[in-house]
Amino acid sequence: MNEYPKFYKVKQNFPSPKITNIKQAVKKAVTEMAVADKISPGDEIAITAGSRGITNMPEILRLLGEEIRALGGVPFLVAAMGSHGGGTGAGMLDVLQGLGITPDTVNMPVKASEKVAYLQDTESGFPVYCAEEAYSAKGIIVINRVKAHTAFRGPHESGLLKMLSVGLGRAKGAASVHSLGPAKIAQAVKEVGSTVLKRAPVIGGIGIVENGNEETAIIKGIKPAGFEETDKKLLEKAKSLAPSLPVEQADLLVVQEMGKNYSGTGMDTNVIGRFYLEGIPEPETPSITRIVVLGLSEASHGNANGIGLADFTTQRLFDAIDLEKTYLNGLTTNFLQRIKIPIIMPDDEQAITKAWESLRLKNAEEAKVVIIHDTLNLNELYISDALLEEVAQLDYVEVEKECTLCFKQGALKIR
Repeated sequence: MNEYPKFYKVKQNFPSPKITNIKQAVKKAVTEMAVADKISPGDEIAITAGSRGITNMPEILRLLGEEIRALGGVPFLVAAMGSHGGGTGAGMLDVLQGLGITPDTVNMPVKASEKVAYLQDTESGFPVYCAEEAYSAKGIIVINRVKAHTAFRGPHESGLLKMLSVGLGRAKGAASVHSLGPAKIAQAVKEVGSTVLKRAPVIGGIGIVENGNEETAIIKGIKPAGFEETDKKLLEKAKSLAPSLPVEQADLLVVQEMGKNYSGTGMDTNVIGRFYLEGIPEPETPSITRIVVLGLSEASHGNANGIGLADFTTQRLFDAIDLEKTYLNGLTTNFLQRIKIPIIMPDDEQAITKAWESLRLKNAEEAKVVIIHDTLNLNELYISDALLEEVAQLDYVEVEKECTLCFKQGALKIR
């Protein structure tokens, strides 16, 4: 295909409550947790560190460590990311380093291993595990971003209880929870998370919510007794602030880069409108006929979990895949459709062209096309002419300029 319709660069102005003083917010969160009387001089306090790219996370962790030291505690980070990083200590440390989280940046030791302690089974028979380094500490502070999950729905999705059940459970705990299938994960997250709260030395938690511009909107300290209720409320708030595409239907979505730093599934299923899970109905919106993904972020370290959500991809993305890490992630969750390899094309141009041709549209001018960099950063994106009238009517969207879609040696260029 040699000709493409006109494109327009648009800007979405999402609701954007924002914390401007991170240090003050962390200090307040520590007060809200009421941990001062739970920490004695010399007590080792484990602080969880997950695999997601969370805005200001290295700074938040460093400041939290300073507050713990001021109370007499000895803080350290414990890698809590299920099977991510290949499920190995070295792999988890590598993931954290890619997120800017190292002993130097957070000013405290960072511990990671495959070791877990078995706590007990829940009433429904779910086995409960906890990272050994955390379980052996005098206290655990659970910290995580709260947001909609990409595989299941429930009162607790990505957040504090999931960090307790899957994150701290490491590869063994993650495999146990995910083996239940998406229909039962929500129940397992609640039961396992609640059990860890009771059996492990959890002394507090911090929930983080980001706005649609990927900025820190909420840093909330929580006492253990308030974990469940606050996790629910923060999830509702996060969903109200979550970014999304400005259209409900498109013929083609081009994602320039996928990766674990953008979503646990590489591409946020809530953004692209695809779950690809057995027994789970697909979202009604957005409805997208074809999806092309062009590249894999370096921060993913070869983990291309979620590649199966696309219809077409490029040779360069395929070459960047670490199949061992990708398959471990997919086999742990048992969401096998998400790790299947889509149609591979030599470069961006042919991937987009073949996807476009597969739509069988009589007139290219009619194609409803959206181009985004990734599914997390949706402030700026590109739409084809056929979507201009629909998008221009939205009061939170600005149409900035007309653009031309072209390619240089097969690589996508928009100018």
